[in-house]
Order: sequence, then structure tokens, then C-alpha cells
Amino acid sequence: MVQNWVKALWTGKGATVRYAWTPYAAISPHAALAVIAGEDQRFPDHHGFDFVEIQDALEDQDEGKPLRGASTLSQQVAKNLFLWSGRSFVRKGLEAWFTVLLEVLWPKERILEVYLNIAEFGDYTFGVEAASRRFFDKPAARLTVGEAARLAAVLPNPLRYRVDKPSAYVLKRQRWIERQMSQLGGVIYLDRL
Repeated sequence: MVQNWVKALWTGKGATVRYAWTPYAAISPHAALAVIAGEDQRFPDHHGFDFVEIQDALEDQDEGKPLRGASTLSQQVAKNLFLWSGRSFVRKGLEAWFTVLLEVLWPKERILEVYLNIAEFGDYTFGVEAASRRFFDKPAARLTVGEAARLAAVLPNPLRYRVDKPSAYVLKRQRWIERQMSQLGGVIYLDRL
């Protein structure tokens, strides 16, 4: 967020940074489930690292497919909260260290709450509350399944994919996330946190 705030000031767009902290209890459970369904379905079960997903990503790369991420929500919180953007062994090493600390010190619900409050959902738009108000003109507590899935659908690259003008890819990913939410058992899945 700080990097984007500085960028906004530098380009003269300082007033356009949108952010509002919202406690977990004031966020629609659909939003929490949507990010788990779209980003880290084994979130309740791992201890910061999803070794199954890491192995799958490495096998895909061995088969000649493009390198894809295998970061968990915990790793993304560690990176977004404490570190900088970019790829380097130093940053990845620090990310692993902070991920272990988060998993030891915070319950899963807290990690998810922080993720939902610091994730970037669009240009200069951080946190599910700001995104919900910007794109759906309502508080995050009132997000529907479809709206929550649409927000989660842009998370792989919120500067390329748009909530307000969804591409065919975003709409397809939204439908996939909605199916995953259902297959996980709906919001009752969050009781596992």
C-alpha cells in the first residue's frame, strides 16, 4: 500500500488511494470464502505453505508450462504487510520467515482478516471494504456470493483484471470461484478456521 501511495503522490493522484480497515465480523462471509476458494483452498489445513500446490507448480514448469505462483494467503499477507514487490531470493526468504511467524502468532481468522484488508482489488483500491464501496456501492458486510467471487476473481492481477469492466476471463474465473465455494460447502467451511 505504501508503495502505491508514494506512486500516487508522485504521479499527482494522491487523493485516489482508497482504503478502509474493516473487522472480520463486518465482512461478508462470502468474501472470506471467495478468497479462500480462489487463492488457497487448503488454507485451514496448512501451516503457511501448501506443499501440494508448490509441487504441482514445479511439475507444470517441468512440463514447459509458464511458472505460476503457489503462494498461500499467509505468504501473501507476509509479503504485502512487511515486504516489497518483485521477485528475489532475499525477498522470498524473508517472506518464508514472516509466514512462519504469522502462522505461529496469529490464528487463521486473523490472517484472513488482514488479507481481506490489505489485498489490492484495483488501481489504488486496497481492502475488501474499499473495493466493495467502489465497485458495488455497498459495505463489505452486504456482498453477495457473485460480488465476492468477482472481487476474488481479479486477485491474481488486480491491475490487469477489472471488477468494474470484467473481461471474459474474469467472468469465467468468477463462475469457477462460485462453484468452488459451493463445493467447499459454503460459508460453513469457514468454521474450520
